[in-house]
Amino acid sequence: MATSFVFDAYGTLFDVQSVAEATEAAFPGHGDLITQIWRMKQLEYSWLRSMMGAYEDFYAVTCQSLAYALDVIGLPADDAVIAQVAGAYDRLRPYPDAEAALVALKGHPRAILSNGSPAMLAALVGDSPLASNLDTVLSVDEKRAFKPDPRAYDLVEERLGVKPADVVFVSANGFDIAGAKRYGFRVARIERAPSAAVRADLARESAQGALRPLTMFKALRTQLEHLGQAPDFVISSLTDLAHLPGIVPAAH
Repeated sequence: MATSFVFDAYGTLFDVQSVAEATEAAFPGHGDLITQIWRMKQLEYSWLRSMMGAYEDFYAVTCQSLAYALDVIGLPADDAVIAQVAGAYDRLRPYPDAEAALVALKGHPRAILSNGSPAMLAALVGDSPLASNLDTVLSVDEKRAFKPDPRAYDLVEERLGVKPADVVFVSANGFDIAGAKRYGFRVARIERAPSAAVRADLARESAQGALRPLTMFKALRTQLEHLGQAPDFVISSLTDLAHLPGIVPAAH
């Protein structure tokens, strides 16, 4: 059986930083700061809700974390504004390498496993050029537990009928890489923020006396976690996936 490729969505196939256009339009002069606090709290709230046993879907988490970001900055916003800005997560830009990579993997099972709610993923994927090159889109909502909870990764075997050893899980997010590797998948890290570049930005901006919010986000959320769960592969483009060693080829 051909190797299955399972992709994270947010930050891996789709660029979460593209919401900055919406945050800046709604709150001029604050877009970058809102974007980075929002995404960091969005992830933290997903982990907290899993640990507390207080699940709400990712759309609720997205709105709650945006409300936090606006409140901590001191920007008033009603529910209508929050819903309008949160809708930017339905319109994230695919990364330039995403479509070509999925096309190159034709014949392999290609799936998304995402924290996104079913409605969010239907809007995001369905309106993108990636839709026709994906076989399955899985939402953790079915398990009511967010990645990196093992229950979320259970969906891959349950819905695709493949064992962890027959899967390459692809993510840019350190927490997801650690969770997927711990679960038993082979894991490919797509290096959206190369470590050397992040270190250079930190050194330069620290010397200048001010870190950009984006740089702090990259330092906290885009690097490998020190949890003893290293990826099997590190790639600079998703198009490298078709050439990984040890991949069972698709039948032609």
